[in-house]
Amino acid sequence: MKEVVERKNTFVDEWEKLLEEYKVKYPEKYNLFQKFMKEEIDEEILNDSSITEFDKDMASRESSGIVLNRFSRLLPNLFGGSADLGPSNKSTMKEFDYYSPENRSGKNIHFGVREHAMAAICNGISLHGGLLPYCATFFVFSDYLKPAVRLSALMNQGVIYVLTHDSIGVGEDGPTHEPIEHLAMFRSTPNVSMYRPCDAKETAYAWISALKNRKTPSCLALTRQKLTNLEETSAEALKGGYVLKDFGKDFEMIIIASGSEVGLAYKVCEKLLEENICTRLVSMPCMEEFEKQSKEYKERVLPNNIRKRVSIEALSTFGWGKYVGLDGISIGLDTFGASAPANLLFEKYGFTVDAVYEKIKKELF
Repeated sequence: MKEVVERKNTFVDEWEKLLEEYKVKYPEKYNLFQKFMKEEIDEEILNDSSITEFDKDMASRESSGIVLNRFSRLLPNLFGGSADLGPSNKSTMKEFDYYSPENRSGKNIHFGVREHAMAAICNGISLHGGLLPYCATFFVFSDYLKPAVRLSALMNQGVIYVLTHDSIGVGEDGPTHEPIEHLAMFRSTPNVSMYRPCDAKETAYAWISALKNRKTPSCLALTRQKLTNLEETSAEALKGGYVLKDFGKDFEMIIIASGSEVGLAYKVCEKLLEENICTRLVSMPCMEEFEKQSKEYKERVLPNNIRKRVSIEALSTFGWGKYVGLDGISIGLDTFGASAPANLLFEKYGFTVDAVYEKIKKELF
């Protein structure tokens, strides 16, 4: 054992000597290396307003790809790829090559069709330090990488998981490719931040939050279908849940939604206001970040005296009870989906303005 210790000490001495020589010869690169190893990201990068600027409506997988590429120019140590789904996940850094034994400067990785290995590799990269790893696949295939995500959480590794095609909006691919229980699965896993942004700006803030959370893995559930950019979305999304808009002066009901259903909820609130029913709309992109906020903040967003509450999310309703309570209702999907165009599926399962409006009127008024 003594010989092993001595041999290892020799390796350490050699490394420290090499590092000191590097510091003298390349001081700027040395400082950058130290910043990478400490997982430090300059605040001016995270606060760069251009990251959150968008001029058209788009699917959140598309806005995620744009944000990823914006950060790829600002963060030299951003490193990752997809399980052979790069074009669909929008997870390729377009200005950079693929990593290989012949090209160590590449920032993209071809992981191949092996989700569990991909996530485990990202854990190893994160544990080594110095790089900011991310990986991507379809949300429904997160079943394959779940054990590695659990270890990310257990080991406090800030791996970013990009999980696209997040609901029945997948459409014609059918129930084998339509996530139902997956949000609940990750929300119930300790030390995992599960994001489901409602538009391009919230998607950008989800990335910013994920990059800040260096001790917590982050999962981003993103749509296949186009989402409308809402004027009211803001940096408040970093708090996990926030008041998107109060429809009317004295609201008597709260609607809470995430992802693609926030736009739906917005239209429902407008319809309710036509009947003088004033409603608060809360966007909840990340329950875990919301739960980190102060008791006072959570009470301001979700006043305890407002008992008429509705959650809307086109996935399992499991977990929403803590926000809607016994007097509220959860509108979701607790069955498997079907194969059809996305708009027909949303209509079939009751995710339309009229269907949600009628359910609210029937159950709460």
